[in-house]
Amino acid sequence: MTVCAQNAPSGISKNDLPTIYITDDISIHFISPEPIQYVDISTHSVAGDLPVKNILRIKAIKDTSKNDLDFGFIKDKTSIVTIVGEKFMAQYNVEYLPVPEFKGYQTRIQITPQDMTPIDNPDVTMSETEMRNYAMSALKRKRTYHSVSSKAYGIKADLNNIYTVGDFVFIDVTYTNSTNLKYDIDQVRFKIDDKKITKATNVQSVEIEPSYILNGINSFKRQFRNVYVFKKFTFPGNKVLNIEMTEKQISGRVISLQLDYSDVLNADTL
Repeated sequence: MTVCAQNAPSGISKNDLPTIYITDDISIHFISPEPIQYVDISTHSVAGDLPVKNILRIKAIKDTSKNDLDFGFIKDKTSIVTIVGEKFMAQYNVEYLPVPEFKGYQTRIQITPQDMTPIDNPDVTMSETEMRNYAMSALKRKRTYHSVSSKAYGIKADLNNIYTVGDFVFIDVTYTNSTNLKYDIDQVRFKIDDKKITKATNVQSVEIEPSYILNGINSFKRQFRNVYVFKKFTFPGNKVLNIEMTEKQISGRVISLQLDYSDVLNADTL
């Protein structure tokens, strides 16, 4: 997180920004609908951090070099906090007030559309919010891939659907547990592997990371459905996309689901 001095952008007056009141011993949390990409705080009297990717936490910092009660807000008791998400920027006046003067401090600020200014970020073609909305839409669709599945150790993996939206691929998978043992998920890995492997062949595997995962649960008893979002990818016909889920146990159960490139090419649109 970057901290430096800044002025209000042209066309927007500081007086037009929403005001948030801060005091000593109280933290304020800004909740963003998107992962926060950048933060600017225009005073050293306020410290901030990102405890999670979509929450900014700020707190007034006492200037120990000065014997005052205003936490360094001497000449001007306000500062500007700028928060930049994937596709928006929001700014707030932060004003210091001593505790006895005001009791209505907000400790949780939801960043709403009315406080946002849209921005065009060339590095972000689809925001996490958009990915989540498309993934939720995918869950409402019926399964169309009925021939792509696998079974092992009482666990069945089924490919429900594959969709494309812009430069992204959405893969919808369901896992069904037919045993009485709860499945504790260790990790789900996605690897482009050789389709046919012989003992004399060196295995060439390329792991790819999803850009977004809809459901982050760690275990399931009967059934688990999830949507994984990837930046558009390609692989040759002699390779497969191997989706491997492993269990948090010594010699835990492993279930692999293999997708041919033709499955990806037959993807529908959302």
